[in-house]
Order: sequence, then structure tokens, then C-alpha cells
Amino acid sequence: MTVLDAPAGAPASAGQGAPPARAGGLAVLDLTEPLPGFPGYRDYALVPVDATGLVHWLQAIDPDGPRFVVVPAAPFFPDYAPSLPAALRTELGLEDVAEPRLFCLVTVPDGDISAATANLRAPLAVNEALGRARQVVLADGGHPIRRPLRR
Repeated sequence: MTVLDAPAGAPASAGQGAPPARAGGLAVLDLTEPLPGFPGYRDYALVPVDATGLVHWLQAIDPDGPRFVVVPAAPFFPDYAPSLPAALRTELGLEDVAEPRLFCLVTVPDGDISAATANLRAPLAVNEALGRARQVVLADGGHPIRRPLRR
């Protein structure tokens, strides 16, 4: 994972079980478990970088918190369909037929966007309706940690 500079603003937090809070038009996500290495941060905003929606910041609400580059998995990896644990589906409040939206954390080595890779082994699963999310490390090991990010 690559942590980039800290965010400048701080939208309001989402409550547990409530529809996601919105601040400045952005949905606030409540991570049911903090990201590894960042135990003090559970509330994040998913901020589109541009109008295409292909690149986002996963930005901590706390002004001193981290921010990450993430991409929705489907446009970049259309065949990516990992098996998610049933406990995760329950934790995120997903109905039997609902699928979470999957995002991949992106590493941009030395600022070289042409060398960017996505972590397919540990996607961020998001229930957009409830504003809940969690990064899940897939047990099967069949997905790479660093897959080139190309469309």
C-alpha cells in the first residue's frame, strides 16, 4: 500500500448501521476494521479524482489521517470475481444477492504512473447503500498483490 499526503478537509462521519453520511456530495465510509497499519482510522471518504470515476482517493476523515489511491476493480479487471467470505457479507450488511463494490489499492512506485500496480489479493469491499467497507485479505492466494494497472 502506498500512503500519500494527508487530506485537507474533514467531512462528517457515518454512523453504524445508518445510511452513509454525505459531506460535499461525498459518501463517507465506515470501515468495520481499520486498514492494516492504521488502527486509529475507520472513517474515510471515497473521493473521485476526476469525472471518469476510474481513480479515487480513499481519504481518512481525520485531517491527520492517511489517504490512498484506489480504483474500482471492474473497469480494470473485468474477470476479477474473488470468492468473499460469508462473514464479510454479514459484516457489511449485504443481502444474499447484493454484491459489494470492489476497489483495489494502488501503488505508484516513485511517482511513475506507468508502473502502477493494483493489489488484487486484498480488495476493499464496499456496501455503498450502508456506507460500510472492509479490506479483506483473500485466503485462496490466487490473486496477485501487484498486478499492473492497465486498461
